[in-house]
Amino acid sequence: MRLAFMGTPDFAVPALFALHEAGHEIVAVYTQPPRPAGRGKAVRPSAVQQAAESLGIEVRCPVKLRNNTQEQAAFCALDLDAAVVAAYGLILPAPMLEAPRMGCLNIHASLLPRWRGASPIQSAILAGDTESGVTIMQMDVGLDTGAMLASVNIPITPVTTASTLHDELAALGAKMIVDVLKQRPPAVPQPETGITYAERLTKEDGHIDWSQPASRIDRQVRALTPWPGTFTTLDGVTLKIGSAEIVASEISGTPGQVLDDALTIACGGGSALRIIRLQRPGRGMMDTNAFLRGQPIAPGTRLGS
Repeated sequence: MRLAFMGTPDFAVPALFALHEAGHEIVAVYTQPPRPAGRGKAVRPSAVQQAAESLGIEVRCPVKLRNNTQEQAAFCALDLDAAVVAAYGLILPAPMLEAPRMGCLNIHASLLPRWRGASPIQSAILAGDTESGVTIMQMDVGLDTGAMLASVNIPITPVTTASTLHDELAALGAKMIVDVLKQRPPAVPQPETGITYAERLTKEDGHIDWSQPASRIDRQVRALTPWPGTFTTLDGVTLKIGSAEIVASEISGTPGQVLDDALTIACGGGSALRIIRLQRPGRGMMDTNAFLRGQPIAPGTRLGS
């Protein structure tokens, strides 16, 4: 088929490669413009742009599409069979949605209609869902409201992180979009029940409230790895938490209190969480034992505010 591909982050890259390997003619790739990234804030192209350039595909980086008749006309002139969209980051106006013969197909990282919106992977883990998945959706003008062409689920385990789930869903979505374009299944409207929305994350979402149960904090750590990350404070210094585990502790304490020499922290409801990896400013992430050798934290110390 004659396709355009529209995506920006790492999540979209496996689908781009899969479509290329399947023999589809990808005439243009749309992605977000290069932006400052990393500690040095050097301007970097998106993961999708780098992948497209490695394949020799034309890359287009419009800043906006709404009220941009020139960009809309250029897209319509591509004479597409379909456009495949995966975490692109810009809203497609109606003329673009309607231009390809098969319309625009979205690879969405949830089991719609649950977790429409910006952060479906993290939201599923935070909520304690036992499964996630990918939905291939026929796009319309709504926010992830289009009819479904395919849906496949995978389990969320007690050790699943946003990073591991991201990689699983990216690979799954790549396989599914190739199958959908080959099989052309009928579109089925989304159920009217079970609709939830995944809000856009901010760094403040990573702030740990130790009065919450250990199970909730454990999900928060796993859901927000690697971004925006979870954090607490020690004597006013921010400590980033890389991983943790729920433990049974015979010692009780007030929420946020260090209970032992292994950095077990008291949480709400009499529960406890042991920090496995953490990071202080200007240093790399390290195992708790290595961290404590350089900066001991005595039992009874209180983390957070």
